Amino acid sequence: MGGFISKQPNGKYCRFSTVVEHPTHINMTFEDYVKVIMKRGYQEWKAREEAQDIFDNYIYDFQEVVDRFVPNNMSENEFKECLKKMKDKNGVYEEI
Repeated sequence: MGGFISKQPNGKYCRFSTVVEHPTHINMTFEDYVKVIMKRGYQEWKAREEAQDIFDNYIYDFQEVVDRFVPNNMSENEFKECLKKMKDKNGVYEEI
């Protein structure tokens, strides 16, 4: 597994990379995630299909994001700031 999707406290979604051990995309909507998948070369219909499967069956608990963070590629302070953004109801999509 290279990463997982989690529902943030503000109701939006983040992608956590198990490679770099920190969030790589925050405050995503379903549509944002479709675009992330399309960047891997998927056609839109296939990206939507994969995104729907993940949203329906593979959303991780947000505590996994907190528990799996390792301060190797992102500092503790950067992660704390990231967590604040993931709690903000007005948080905007961001690639990290």
